[in-house]
Amino acid sequence: MTDHPLTDSTLRILETLIAFETSSRYSNLELIDFVKHYLNDHGIESTLTYDETGKKANLYATIGPVDVGGLCFSGHTDVVPADGQPWTVPPFALTRRSDRVLGRGTADMKGFLAAVLANVPHFIKTARTTPIHLAFSYDEEVGCKGVPRLLAELDKSAAKPRACVIGEPTSMRLAVAHKGKRAYRCCVKGLAGHSALTHLGVNAADFAAELAVFLRKTANKIRDEGARDERFTPPYSTVHTGRLTGGIALNVIPDHAELDFEIRNLPDEDVDGIVDTVRSHVVNVLEPDMHNVSADTSIRLEQLSSYPALSDESATDPAAVWLKQLAWSVLDLKTEDTLSFGTEGGLFQRIGIPTIVCGPGNISDAHRADEFVVIAQLQQCLHFVQGMATAVQTDLPASR
Repeated sequence: MTDHPLTDSTLRILETLIAFETSSRYSNLELIDFVKHYLNDHGIESTLTYDETGKKANLYATIGPVDVGGLCFSGHTDVVPADGQPWTVPPFALTRRSDRVLGRGTADMKGFLAAVLANVPHFIKTARTTPIHLAFSYDEEVGCKGVPRLLAELDKSAAKPRACVIGEPTSMRLAVAHKGKRAYRCCVKGLAGHSALTHLGVNAADFAAELAVFLRKTANKIRDEGARDERFTPPYSTVHTGRLTGGIALNVIPDHAELDFEIRNLPDEDVDGIVDTVRSHVVNVLEPDMHNVSADTSIRLEQLSSYPALSDESATDPAAVWLKQLAWSVLDLKTEDTLSFGTEGGLFQRIGIPTIVCGPGNISDAHRADEFVVIAQLQQCLHFVQGMATAVQTDLPASR
């Protein structure tokens, strides 16, 4: 891939975006305000949708005709924290090192956002018949919690996008499907007491541990007997316990424990069935054992986050076939990947918008110290974004 005239502009924008510490625990409004003013300077209006606190916002903008649907470039503005990681450079400042730039979010996924924003003048010149939409969301890193508010508005629009490109890091390879995710917290209420009299208490930590063992057995059963799709790594749905806490002192029977677990499901997996299996074990096995000592004990499951899988619909949906072939032609390749990590793609797909994932950077370089993106990948992204925006002006599927 040759150099691109917008490389320097992209790096300047990326430097600004990286400087905003938009870890999900913080507000993203300063970054959104920067993007809004940047677009306004180019004569483009933005619509913001806020969270319930008013401290976070999604941004949506349309370049070109506003009465028809076009191509949407979507990405998230939040990043994971850099705390406790052995960074050799400041995480919230852009550092150039040889063929790459380092900083939190360079790969996941402010590099893509910068490439899209650098292309705004190109969009203005190009989007004569088919608009280009920009959708920048909050709280993707904690379960795609922000984008549903944006999509609720889009779903009611007569000019809903006809297709979407999500710029998560794929090393600029085309991804057509990814797993979904459900995350739960199990709050175990036991009965405290002296550890010398364990028969009089209900050990919440013990029951949380028993649930963790059941989840592991469930994961193994899905691995050995469940649905498989060899396009994914691993080729089956997974169940994983990520956090287990409980107890205040060794000589006190714990009356409270918490367990967090997640399910990452294949697109065709019955994820509700997995959750029902867990609930059934809680209700029919664990809680009755607890109630033998005290009726005032329980295990409560609280859903923390959820987003659907992105399915490859190219076998059944002509618009999905069109989108994949269009991306192939712009990327000059004929291969397709699947992802084991998630995006907002399934949420776009759920409201009838065919979606692909393609962006600069490698997911293995994200969420780690000295996160980076190779400059050549940013340049490839610039070519891809421009090519897609140009191609849809003359090649667009019929409305669904």
